Amino acid sequence: MNTSLIIIFAFAILSLYLGIRSTRGKDINMDEFAVGNKGFGTLFVFLLIAGEVYTTFTFLGGSGWAYSNGAAAFYVPAYICLAYVLSYWLIPKVWRYSKEHNIISQPSYFASAFKSTSLGVIAAILGTVALVPYIMIQLKGLGIIVSEASYGAISPALASTIGAIIVTIYVIISGIHGSAWTAVLKDIMILLVIIFLGLYIPYHYFGGVQPLFEAVQSSAPEKLTIASSGLSISWFVSTVLLNALGFYLLPNSFTVALTASSEKALRKNAITLPLYTLLLLFAFFIGFAAIIQIPGLQGSEGDLSLLRLSIQTFDPWIIGVVGAAGLLTALVPASVMLTSASIGLTTGVYKVVKPNSTDRQQLLVSKILIIIIVMISLYFAINGSDALALLNILSYALITQLAPALLF
Repeated sequence: MNTSLIIIFAFAILSLYLGIRSTRGKDINMDEFAVGNKGFGTLFVFLLIAGEVYTTFTFLGGSGWAYSNGAAAFYVPAYICLAYVLSYWLIPKVWRYSKEHNIISQPSYFASAFKSTSLGVIAAILGTVALVPYIMIQLKGLGIIVSEASYGAISPALASTIGAIIVTIYVIISGIHGSAWTAVLKDIMILLVIIFLGLYIPYHYFGGVQPLFEAVQSSAPEKLTIASSGLSISWFVSTVLLNALGFYLLPNSFTVALTASSEKALRKNAITLPLYTLLLLFAFFIGFAAIIQIPGLQGSEGDLSLLRLSIQTFDPWIIGVVGAAGLLTALVPASVMLTSASIGLTTGVYKVVKPNSTDRQQLLVSKILIIIIVMISLYFAINGSDALALLNILSYALITQLAPALLF
């Protein structure tokens, strides 16, 4: 077993330990399992929402799109920042209503607000279907990261499977609490790694960020402008609007908002998170640098640009740290997505079929659904080949159909 793989497995075990340990001293019921009894302060909410931004899509897909499609990649920070601006006014109202009516899931919110059981069922099914591509992104990205960072010592399929087992174990045991505590480790790692790579690589190969873009301008100027067709201005604007409206409609983001202890915590996050989102630019710097340093990656291979360039640049132990950070960008968001999808189906569908079910029965059904959802997502992650950014947009295209209902 090489040095890089040892480091990655050490962090995988640490994340599993933190996930399981997080419920110490807590009596886990549905409310605690789903939204932490609505008791998370500003920091935990910040880390969980940030966890939905800094995913394997960010780690691989962001740099991959900068590599393959150039300036089109800037739609990512644009829509995320716009979503936070909208959330300053919108999400505290959602939280207040949910607090008053003891709501713990998105389907329950829609069913209650519109007094429509049917809308709740639709929201539960639509939310789960929209999350499957997103969970696929995490598991597929995890497989790519671990396989590449281990220098091929472990296959992507096996890495994705091991990651799926780890996240399933601690989600079933801890629910949203496991996500919160692993998010602390994950955000520390991603901050260190993405800033280091985003600064070191441009300076190492080009002498700075400006010389990097000058080099790209000389060799591939089309990467620095929006295309006239395809990924054009109209595509850019419409995708930014679509994703901004859909950001808090994704059940995972919606669920994280419900974990907050107050409206003030949500507004603080709406103010600070856009600045945090600008760190995405460092991932783009790596993708642009890879255009010059490792040309020739085709299609979804662009998602490998960050790892391929890192492997070309650094010693194995550093690659192990990079791989560990990438691993955590998969585990944390996937855990929140699995929790929110299972809770959504339980409260939106199962509870409609079995209205007299006990809290304990609902909790058991949620845990069974977690296993089913992760198995479906893992199957498609191993057998699918779509680029990560396209899967990301697919999720938003599905869930944003609920935007009119949320706004009304």
